[in-house]
Amino acid sequence: MNILLVGSGGREHALAWKIAQSPLVKRLVIAPGNPGMEKLGELRAIKVTEADQLAALAREMRADLVVVGPESALEKGLADRLNAAGIPCFGPTAKAAQLETSKAFSKAFMERHEIPTAGFGVYERLHEARQALSVFKPPYVIKADGLAAGKGVAIAPTKRDAEREIEWMLGGRFGQAGARVVIEEFMAGEEGSLFALCDGQRAVLLGGAQDHKRAYDGDLGPNTGGMGSYSPAPVFTPELVEAAERLVVQPTIAGMAREGMPYRGVLYAGLMSTDEGPKVVEFNARFGDPECQVLMMRLAGDIVPILLACARGDLTRVAMPEFRAETVICVVMAAQGYPDSPVEGSIIRGAEQDFGPNVKVFHAGTRRQEDGQLVAAGGRVLNICARGKDIAQARERAYAAIKKIDWPGGFNRTDIGWRALERETGGQ
Repeated sequence: MNILLVGSGGREHALAWKIAQSPLVKRLVIAPGNPGMEKLGELRAIKVTEADQLAALAREMRADLVVVGPESALEKGLADRLNAAGIPCFGPTAKAAQLETSKAFSKAFMERHEIPTAGFGVYERLHEARQALSVFKPPYVIKADGLAAGKGVAIAPTKRDAEREIEWMLGGRFGQAGARVVIEEFMAGEEGSLFALCDGQRAVLLGGAQDHKRAYDGDLGPNTGGMGSYSPAPVFTPELVEAAERLVVQPTIAGMAREGMPYRGVLYAGLMSTDEGPKVVEFNARFGDPECQVLMMRLAGDIVPILLACARGDLTRVAMPEFRAETVICVVMAAQGYPDSPVEGSIIRGAEQDFGPNVKVFHAGTRRQEDGQLVAAGGRVLNICARGKDIAQARERAYAAIKKIDWPGGFNRTDIGWRALERETGGQ
């Protein structure tokens, strides 16, 4: 098979690493890719938002399958172009991807189909949004409607803080993505990420993980795209998973099909475990980042037949792979200044050494200079992933690997997996 993988981050590096292991793969092309993927396939310098050029590349290489990593490519209609050309695409159409690309659409969809989520309101005018705050109780959850690279969510402890966030968003902080804001009720509980593979009519649960959104230890600091993750996530008890599949996943896929937007690809349901059961925090129309990294390291067997079955619209004839009985953790190393103003260009040494069979470093935001040196080229730069028999061993291996990387220009959280570790040790 000839496969085109679209993307350049840690999620796509993990997908490329897993796809390249398949005996079905004859040729793997990655656009645009990053230095970590150089040995896994051919890199093509096409931006993920250049949908027409990506579709032309897929036709040129006679792709049997296109796997779309980032949400921005989906928003630009890459899947629509590929479907029109008869090329199987793992990823939803632009309309179906609105589950992620428009929070207003997503919340209204959940309301129509009685999918449990927080109460909400959608506002375009500053004075209306300010007035609406009197309906909600603190802390206030303020979200930009569109895509904002994981940064368009603020939890404001006071009404004045909420007003300030609304002013920033509607005032252009996130460009067109903030032209509307969604104000939500705050949900108390523990959050986790549940993933389902979808073929347009059916959904099969893949697995779960837990992300760490705050920039600093102790879940402090600004929201980010994700500073680390681990899988399995103890928050996903069998009872919670069953309820989430019955109340969230299956109604979502059925509802999208009924509304003429069949959903193909992976559905990411960010769920809050509340006293009333699972409630949707957000939907994503692609694998989470950095959750994808830990899922790919745990996944046993060949992923390509599953991706192809989703793209072709028939999951009934493919066997779901099993997960290895181990814990995998991912620690994100980010550039100083992330998430607001990450400093690019700092030299990274030691990231490409052999860390042994239990550790894998995925590149998330790197580039290679003409002299061959690796440098930071983004906010989240490296993903240090490690497996172990439990969370304690996986953490030990990940942080031991970080100590071997010489990068003064980076930082990372030191408490990834703390919830799971507390459960294992009984809080000791």
